[in-house]
Amino acid sequence: MNPTITWIFFGIILFILIFQAIIRIIRRYYKFPIPAFMVNLIDNPVRRKIQPPLEMPIRHGIKPEMTVLEIGPGSGVYTVGTARRVGTEGIIFTVDIELKILKQLKHRVRAENITNIDGIVANVHHLPFMTGAFDAIYMIAVIGEIPGPEKALQEFYRVLAPPGTLAFSELLPDPDYPLARTLTKWAAQANFRLRVKLGNFFGYTSVFEKGKTKTRSLRDSKLG
Repeated sequence: MNPTITWIFFGIILFILIFQAIIRIIRRYYKFPIPAFMVNLIDNPVRRKIQPPLEMPIRHGIKPEMTVLEIGPGSGVYTVGTARRVGTEGIIFTVDIELKILKQLKHRVRAENITNIDGIVANVHHLPFMTGAFDAIYMIAVIGEIPGPEKALQEFYRVLAPPGTLAFSELLPDPDYPLARTLTKWAAQANFRLRVKLGNFFGYTSVFEKGKTKTRSLRDSKLG
């Protein structure tokens, strides 16, 4: 290889590593959700190749007819994929703290003629749902953006019905990417147990589960 090209290559790698280090330090102390104008930037062909929208619900353990809670819909491509997975007898409630994100999702849902998705503005530390309302909860590259993730996990435990699943999918170079062992520790503190882990260091899915008995359901709730 040409020495000049080699130096350029290593220079790019070094820049990426330094940039990642700086961003991760900032994000460690200043948590904030991704701005609405950036959600389409992170929805790209490379990511869809690694995290296929129609395959992710299967990795998350989501099945037809489930009542599912999604945290952070982003562009909505994974929300729609999950909605297709649960079918017309299932329902997806997706929560975000940014109204603009949910407005973008609403446009996508209308364009694709999806009728089993409901978007709600809410704080994950105080979710507006009944105890034991959901069969499954999932989030993709979101948990690292949440201040006090341990508190959020306790709330997920409350609204999740036994033996429901809580799934996380993470991918580098997301600046909020948490190590799989960190997620496992947080989940264990909230009384979840690890069911399965897929992938590797650079991209993984961890699925946890909760025991006991389901109480009530949101299946009859009216979509907004």
